[in-house]
Amino acid sequence: MPTPERLARMRSVLEHRQRDLQVVIEHIRDPHNASAILRTCDALGVHTVHLLYTDQPSPEISRTVSSSSHQWLDIRRHSDPQSLADALHAEGVPLYVTRRDERAKALVEVDFTGPAAVVFGNEHRGCSDEVAAVADGALWIPMVGMVESFNVSVSAAIVLAEAYRQRAAAGTNAPRWDGWRQQILDGWLAREG
Repeated sequence: MPTPERLARMRSVLEHRQRDLQVVIEHIRDPHNASAILRTCDALGVHTVHLLYTDQPSPEISRTVSSSSHQWLDIRRHSDPQSLADALHAEGVPLYVTRRDERAKALVEVDFTGPAAVVFGNEHRGCSDEVAAVADGALWIPMVGMVESFNVSVSAAIVLAEAYRQRAAAGTNAPRWDGWRQQILDGWLAREG
């Protein structure tokens, strides 16, 4: 059984978890990048992370890079974009790809105060055409330098920090407790023994 301090920390973390802000990692090959994204998710209150790998297994998560944050997240695996989109839509969560195309909005123009799942794609190819085809929208991060892209884990940090900022300003990420959070806490406590 955890100490009273540990239990209080778990409750505090869960009070700030965002059920309707989710992340999708698509075909990211470098385990350090995937692990860094998981760490950012935990740090900024994202609880659910989807791994979309259609052609090979997802990479091993680095415990040192992720700071073991993966153990505090709900990680779901998908083998095709349509099943991912269907699962998100069943929860009322629209899907956005990080990709500059004709429908893309600049990051600060996207409303993150409501439900959203954001796809971060492969380090070299970005989000696939297949996942873009089932997405509800697209977003891009404005850049003014000579480089044409950010590292994928940096992109995730920028997008999630903007989502956190918007939710804090709107008050939609205020601390709360409900049955969903209690269920997660019960699972954590059972695992800790």
